[in-house]
Amino acid sequence: MARYTGPSCRLCRREGEKLFLKGDRCYSDKCAMNRKASAPGQHGTRRGKLSNYGMQLREKQKVKRYYGLLESQFRGIFDQSVKMEGITGENFLRLLELRFDNVVFRMGMGSSRKEARQLVTHGHFTINGKKADIPSMTLKVGDVVQVKEKSRSSEKFKSLAEKSVTAPHWVEADLEKLEGKIVALPAREDIELPIEEHMIIELYSR
Repeated sequence: MARYTGPSCRLCRREGEKLFLKGDRCYSDKCAMNRKASAPGQHGTRRGKLSNYGMQLREKQKVKRYYGLLESQFRGIFDQSVKMEGITGENFLRLLELRFDNVVFRMGMGSSRKEARQLVTHGHFTINGKKADIPSMTLKVGDVVQVKEKSRSSEKFKSLAEKSVTAPHWVEADLEKLEGKIVALPAREDIELPIEEHMIIELYSR
């Protein structure tokens, strides 16, 4: 499947804010946004005032990049959220948060969503004791995510026991046991990312 393979920092510069795509590096002085925050390209420093449509489009692009999705995946999640009961915007964000790769990231088993997705596709995890390697799977309350036995000896996972992670209240994470569980549905206030989902809803509702 096609996926962006260029420099992650370029995406942050394009959106004009940190998207935290490279894990710990984004919190260090090495972050490109600390050195050059202008948009990439020859005319990056000359940003004009965006129209309402332009702001909606940039918001959509920003959230797509937060979660590392293609347009077809992103639109598919939106279409699914429209059919659900409740507030469309909250349904939309909840479905994004419940993606398998995002849950692994939220449990602290990946330093970024990109790394978490890679770990999932490489088959390092099980869900409820069964092998699972599809990042786009939507998890549900009660699902237990564990690192596979044969993967636990790798340096990546052995080092997790030494780290502390502050997981959102809708997941329980035990890095010593290398497992976690979804204990509730994520609520809107649990998503700390600066997202204005109403702008995305308005864009797709045109």
